[in-house]
Amino acid sequence: MDIDDARLLTRRELLAHGFDDTEIRARRRRGELCSVRRGAYARPGVLPSRPEARHAVQVRAAVGQVSPDAVVSHLSAAVLHGLPVWGDPLRRVQLTRGRRSGARRTGDLHVHAAPLEPWETTSVDGVAVTSLPRTLADVGRHLGFEQAVVVADAALWRKLVTRAELDEALDAARGRPGVPAARRALAFARWGAESVGESRSRVAMLRAGLPEPVLQWVVRSATGVALGRADFGWPELRTFGEFDGREKYGRLVPTGRTAGDVVYAEKLREDAMRGEGLGAVRWSWADLDPFDATAARLRRTFRR
Repeated sequence: MDIDDARLLTRRELLAHGFDDTEIRARRRRGELCSVRRGAYARPGVLPSRPEARHAVQVRAAVGQVSPDAVVSHLSAAVLHGLPVWGDPLRRVQLTRGRRSGARRTGDLHVHAAPLEPWETTSVDGVAVTSLPRTLADVGRHLGFEQAVVVADAALWRKLVTRAELDEALDAARGRPGVPAARRALAFARWGAESVGESRSRVAMLRAGLPEPVLQWVVRSATGVALGRADFGWPELRTFGEFDGREKYGRLVPTGRTAGDVVYAEKLREDAMRGEGLGAVRWSWADLDPFDATAARLRRTFRR
């Protein structure tokens, strides 16, 4: 067995191929192996650095070490469904067993015990996970409002789930702890927030008492020509807002152009939109917490 070619190695596999615990420990000391979780290893160079991707590796390592009836759930399921996670260190792999008792939690594993119907499970790359509606309901029940909105917004933006499916998942969870909180978070989730920063901005606006914006507002000239699209718009207040995250400009750079080209194009777009008598406010990650100064700028810019 060539450990240099493997992404994930279990202790059982290593022992079966002639390694012993002494050699495993020696390779870990030399940095040739790193621990993914207890009894599972990988070469340091092949472990992803992005938290969600790294957690996905940990999930796959855990699945082979727990009861076969356990289904990946909660934030771990959200990660396997490809959704972004904010505000959680992803220390524990989360799974659910379809029973009413027997939950347990360790330093790197949380096994929930809850009713789990057949239609509430699916498979992602061969791993059993809770369906996306069930996953979002569980995230809403167990996490804070802002964290749940981030995940649900992303699912709606990518059109992976419908509002009706979310309502059905919440109805199925009726009577379980945290359902009222989940209802509030999922009711606030919207299609139109295309990044974690935009979802967090929406929550910040809500808490600041600002009017709810139109998401992905297309600004048009007096003759109906589309001038550009804003992250947030308040048409009646003649104002638009933009969240500037680094990933935004990286995502918008087409082949053959530079980031400078994109920034310049952004300036021309904004100038054209301002030319229609609109006020504009931009903010970044550093302005989200606290959001008071940005909220004040928006209020000063609103034009009735």
